[in-house]
Amino acid sequence: MKKFKKTIVISLGGSLISPYEIDVDYLKKFKKIIEKFVKRGFRFVIVTGGGKICRKYNQAARELNKKVKPVELDWLGIKATKVNAELVRVMFNNKSYFKVIDRPDEKVKELKSIIIAGGWKPGASSDNMAVNLAKAFKAPIVINLSNVEYVYDKDPNKYQGAKPFKFLTWAHYRRLIGNKWDPGANWPFDPVASKLAQKLKLEVIICNGHNLENYLSNKNFKGTIIR
Repeated sequence: MKKFKKTIVISLGGSLISPYEIDVDYLKKFKKIIEKFVKRGFRFVIVTGGGKICRKYNQAARELNKKVKPVELDWLGIKATKVNAELVRVMFNNKSYFKVIDRPDEKVKELKSIIIAGGWKPGASSDNMAVNLAKAFKAPIVINLSNVEYVYDKDPNKYQGAKPFKFLTWAHYRRLIGNKWDPGANWPFDPVASKLAQKLKLEVIICNGHNLENYLSNKNFKGTIIR
């Protein structure tokens, strides 16, 4: 049976896949990094987010139907993640598992080094799928990649003096973001996923997508470690 040096779950934010249009240049760089570390014996389980396209669909749904239910907005977001996941799966060609997995308990029949997943079920973001996959694959670390470098004490887009954190406990982080789920909201790591990650004692890395290689290479990187 094939053995892997390390299994890492990556939550790949939709903000990196398609910030406005599909970011082909970034995806090419991401692919190169993943394949480089696969050659070193790593296995990656990659969960794609919905990003801006998810929020656009949610906004449109609210305008078209004033009584739209949160669960319906969740399903819109989940479908958006699946489109992104199929794109990433196709990008890796036959180097990845042959299909996008839909559930964390889905049996993966091939020992592939790259497995792609999308969103799972209503009530949480794709971050929750990432945490559940970490549990299923016995991965101790989830790397959350987005267009944000750190977790801040307040929104850095609104407050010039927002303070970045390099290290946070789960208790501190969860106080910052609260416990309420809101479809289409934009947390560094969602509250439902965070609650489970704390319970499982997972380490979650929040960093900009361009810092991935430094982190995997054990070099200095810009990001927040939560544990």
